[in-house]
Amino acid sequence: MILSYLLLFSSAFLAATIFPFYSEAILFALLRDGGDAATLVAIATLGNTLGAVVNWLLGWYLLHFQDRRWFYFNQNQIDKAQRWFQRYGIWSLLLAWTPVVGDALTLIAGTMKVRLWPFLLLVGTGKALRYISVVYLTAWASL
Repeated sequence: MILSYLLLFSSAFLAATIFPFYSEAILFALLRDGGDAATLVAIATLGNTLGAVVNWLLGWYLLHFQDRRWFYFNQNQIDKAQRWFQRYGIWSLLLAWTPVVGDALTLIAGTMKVRLWPFLLLVGTGKALRYISVVYLTAWASL
């Protein structure tokens, strides 16, 4: 079972970074195999939240390189993202679980220098709710 936990943690971690990966299928399979829902949700949430911290760290240091030729984002894109984040605020991090948008949110939170503890609380809450919903959908599908 330890190997299954490591697989779930790793997939959840990767899914939260800029790499395209999905952890819900692994969680679903482990639940269908009789895994303890609370333990699996905790492992997936921890992995996914720590993966989001990688994006936050990237964002925190990203702007140090904006004057380089190879830098991917132009100033207009950065300004637009930061204005959006200022408009919707830190509470938007509850949506960090959403595909594509969530990765951008956690990266922007880093560029906006959001403190780590509020970041962890909001991102972790949203991601836990996502995995809890997978548990309920799995239970519903097995009826």
